[in-house]
Amino acid sequence: MFWLLVLPAISALVLVLVTHWRLAAGLNILSSLLTFLAAISLLVVRPETGPYLLADDLNILFLLVNGFVAFTTAIYSATYVGNEVRLGRLTTKRLRIYHALFQVLLFAMNLAFISNNLGVMWVAIELATLATVFTVGLYRTPEAIEAAWKYFMLGSVGIALALFGIILVYMAAQPVVGEGQDGMVWSVLMQRVSAFDPALLNLAFVFLLLGYGTKMGLSPLNAWLPDAHAEGPTPISAVLSGLLLNVALYAILRFKMLLDAHHGTLDPGPLLIVMGLFSLLLAGVMLYRRRDIKRLFGYSSIEHMGIMAFAFGVGGPLAGFAGLLHMMMHALTKSAIFFAVGHATQLRGTQTLKDIRGLTTTHPVLGWGLVAGVLAIAGMPPAGVFMSEFLLVTSTFAAPLPVLLLGLPLVLGVLIAFGALLVKLCAMAFGPPDDAAAIRTGAAHLVKLSWLPMLLHLGLVWLAGFWLPAPLVNWLQHIAAMLG
Repeated sequence: MFWLLVLPAISALVLVLVTHWRLAAGLNILSSLLTFLAAISLLVVRPETGPYLLADDLNILFLLVNGFVAFTTAIYSATYVGNEVRLGRLTTKRLRIYHALFQVLLFAMNLAFISNNLGVMWVAIELATLATVFTVGLYRTPEAIEAAWKYFMLGSVGIALALFGIILVYMAAQPVVGEGQDGMVWSVLMQRVSAFDPALLNLAFVFLLLGYGTKMGLSPLNAWLPDAHAEGPTPISAVLSGLLLNVALYAILRFKMLLDAHHGTLDPGPLLIVMGLFSLLLAGVMLYRRRDIKRLFGYSSIEHMGIMAFAFGVGGPLAGFAGLLHMMMHALTKSAIFFAVGHATQLRGTQTLKDIRGLTTTHPVLGWGLVAGVLAIAGMPPAGVFMSEFLLVTSTFAAPLPVLLLGLPLVLGVLIAFGALLVKLCAMAFGPPDDAAAIRTGAAHLVKLSWLPMLLHLGLVWLAGFWLPAPLVNWLQHIAAMLG
């Protein structure tokens, strides 16, 4: 676990000094690869739990997804920033900041995952928030600065609510475990939680769900998310959708486990179900009105975070398995979509949907990659996203009343989003290309170098619809049992 933190931290310090963007991009890739390998090593050697660091099956799964997507995004990023330099949108100074902040984000997310201390986890998520604010505003346009400020303000409100929830957890633990850091150590809290004041725990979870739900993009606290996707660099959009939202989900799951271990507290499931359904239905409707391609997939992320919240709210072995699988498939699929979207916007010089048409004709690999990604994220069988949604719908309809009835709005929300994405996809991929939509100077010759991350992600997502390795299935079932 030591290298999961040291590698990105040292890399961030080095990259802020590197002036040549090609060298910086290469170092970013190398550091992300080594960090991913450090995450893989936890499958072989698992360190003992301490007061500050924890390694269990739940956070190792998130760390592996985090490390893999960060590595492939770093590969894609090298091509993307090269195009941005040639198009004159990014300077060497801003690229130094960009590459350093990429590693700061990776450091903060890894720290949040492996932290055994609730306070350290909160600090890590706050650090990730601040790093994201600067990356969202990297282009220094009025729209980018506005999006960065909106994210900062709403994110600060959310993180403040989460802090108050953590204080309430500490107050509930103090009479049992005493003063000091034990009242903030998650592994200690899990052992002694049955003796905590249930009223304080209930109130704490409400604040924590609202606070980290803001970071997760759950409605009605999601106003920052579409703007952040639209105005920041596209690799950061991939990290936001594929990884950073998962950090907030992970934090909520940890506190859900704490409440589940206490028989006198409220059931956190209904709260997660309500917020999840509201996010799914609202995002599904909003997809129809989007005119910006990156905002479109920003709302798609809200939809899928709602599905995950619903899955973990329903709970049980099957719904928990579906939620974990959906988390993995969403991270892979949405990042692949942003890989395609990033170069599509560079090639056409716009993010407006009506000006991005006929990609399968003008750029077949890019266009068909986008088709495969959008069909997968929309839930088209037999992609991995379809499998996780099918398992969730099945488990919901198999549940007793009143949970069974919630399957109807769940299916409705999925179908609404499915229709919206297909409508938008038809024009982007198959509409008549604009003869005047020439490839931007200096943007075309590097596109092929970024096909590999996109194709790798999509290959894994579509393969998951046909086959999942038995060890992975058993592992996800074990983690689902942990979550309750």
